[in-house]
Amino acid sequence: MAPKLRLTTVNAGTFTMPKEGLMYGASGTVTVPSTVVVVEHSTHGLVLFDTGVNHHVADPEAAETYWGPGLRAKYGAEGFTRDDAVDAQLRRLGHRPADVTHVLYSHLHLDHAGGMSYFPHAVHVVQHDELRHAWWPDRWTARGYTVNDYLHCRGYDYLELRGDVDLFLDGTVRLVRTAGHTPGHQAMILDLANQGRVGFMGDAAHLKEALDQDVPQLSDWNVEQKLLTYQHVRALARAGVRVFLSHDPADYAALPHDGDTWD
Repeated sequence: MAPKLRLTTVNAGTFTMPKEGLMYGASGTVTVPSTVVVVEHSTHGLVLFDTGVNHHVADPEAAETYWGPGLRAKYGAEGFTRDDAVDAQLRRLGHRPADVTHVLYSHLHLDHAGGMSYFPHAVHVVQHDELRHAWWPDRWTARGYTVNDYLHCRGYDYLELRGDVDLFLDGTVRLVRTAGHTPGHQAMILDLANQGRVGFMGDAAHLKEALDQDVPQLSDWNVEQKLLTYQHVRALARAGVRVFLSHDPADYAALPHDGDTWD
């Protein structure tokens, strides 16, 4: 019998920030989600794609130490609460953090790896060069990472990848390298019985508008690779994969959440 998947999503960190921070040259402000995908896999248990923002950011004083001075306000995360953190959201869905068997990371920025420490017994699946870069990032991309997210996680079980992989060798969960925003960015493609192939692109692009217009983010690690990744995302869409970006508000609205699921 083929494995069955069921998924929902949660928003584990809302940001209100200048739109130019996500799309070079844009004006105005934008409010965006931080999408975490929660997958119930009939064979391999509970799988997460990304982990959102750490709960310490809910406390203005703690955030000054955890993220760094002024970053909570800079990213427009003042509305983040303890209940928004992914461990609390899992409990709301009827799961325990200990139920999570695998955590897959698009990349290790502070709005994607903030919940790493909640899952000490899971397998943490990340591109090898992303893990290295998170510990010692290039200066112009350093502010996207916070070492506190993984400072006490060095002894975790990491599955370090170099390129694309069919994670469980059953076609249900594939990881595709999509570097550019960071050195080791990756996307996840699921094969659902009733929804077909669905791709979660993380920050391979930040906004659909930026993807459509080939506009990168000012703080991307490598603009050339980012624009090549845009082509990769479009190729996946042409091949029939429904692609979703982690921070695009319309994409999040179209995904199952608040008790809804896809299978």
